[in-house]
Amino acid sequence: MLNIENVHKRFGQIHALNNINLELKPGLFGLLGPNGAGKSTLMRTLATLQKPDEGTITFNGENIVKNPDVIRRTLGYLPQDFGVYPRMSAEKLLHHIGVLKGMTNKAERQEQIDQLLSQVDLRKFRKASVASFSGGMRQRFGVAQAMLGDPKLLIVDEPTAGLDPFQRQRFLDLLSEAGEEKIIILSTHIVEDVRALCPDMAVMGEGKIVARGAPEELLEKIKSSVWRKTVSKAESVELTEKYDGKILSTRYLRGKVVVSVLSDQSPETGFVQDKDPGLEDTYFANLYGMV
Repeated sequence: MLNIENVHKRFGQIHALNNINLELKPGLFGLLGPNGAGKSTLMRTLATLQKPDEGTITFNGENIVKNPDVIRRTLGYLPQDFGVYPRMSAEKLLHHIGVLKGMTNKAERQEQIDQLLSQVDLRKFRKASVASFSGGMRQRFGVAQAMLGDPKLLIVDEPTAGLDPFQRQRFLDLLSEAGEEKIIILSTHIVEDVRALCPDMAVMGEGKIVARGAPEELLEKIKSSVWRKTVSKAESVELTEKYDGKILSTRYLRGKVVVSVLSDQSPETGFVQDKDPGLEDTYFANLYGMV
């Protein structure tokens, strides 16, 4: 059990974390929010890389702010950016990380490393320097090092950035398999990743948790309230001004613009009710304070 209570973090005038409260049990938890919402600051705080200014964080009853080693022994962490030793191969670097995680049995460590390198499709590059990897390959290596040692808490920050569709799905499958026994926090701005994996989620904006619940529960709040109209670019500008405060999104589609509005009834002629709105709609509705 991971409990986050009244956590604040400031950087000068920026209130990066503003009274965060979350209780997480084993399973996949999705944290959605735009860049700058405070997601990475929260992930770094949970990974004990920085201390909160206020509040407490406990893992299975132990205060990890006062005693960070409690969680470091059982933590897997994939940050947005991570450095590597320039001349060390993928296999040797994983051995080094494994030892730091307390994996003292070399044979067991090698077995797990071989398995993880195969799962992230890097087995044939195990002797290559990680510094020579492409961005996508380095991200896949990051996934392997995060899962090394069978962590009980796994924090992954924007994990599918830089992955092609095949590798992205492969990674999501890995998380799904691991999620039954671990607390896995998936921090991302990619709505599809959360929709595909997480039975529990939260939306974060400007350092605050603005919504929390199962995706189906959050979708229920906007059911029958999403209306769309396909218009020209000029018309989309007029509609955006006319329905300021109700616009969920505007997106281009084959030379036209699809305008999405949150309303209890049809805004005007030409709008069509979406009877099956997506998680992206409820994400924007909560982020913009419409519900």
